[in-house]
Amino acid sequence: MLRTRVLWFGAGLSVAGAAISQFIWRDLSIDRHCVFSDVKQNLDALEARVLNVEAMSYLKPNSDQVIIPKD
Repeated sequence: MLRTRVLWFGAGLSVAGAAISQFIWRDLSIDRHCVFSDVKQNLDALEARVLNVEAMSYLKPNSDQVIIPKD
C-alpha cells in the first residue's frame, strides 16, 4: 500500500512539474518575443532618425564643417 501511494505521489508530482514547466516555458517565450519586437521597433526608429539627421547634414553643410575633397 505504501508503494502505491509513493507511485501515485511521484506520478502526480511529475505531472504537476510538467504543467508548471510548460507554463513557465510559454511565459518566457512570450516575454522573449515581446522584448525582441520592442528592440526591433526601437532600432528601426533610431535608424530612421539617424538617416534623417544624415540627410539634413548632407543638404545643409555648416560653415564650421570642413569638407575634404576626394581625390
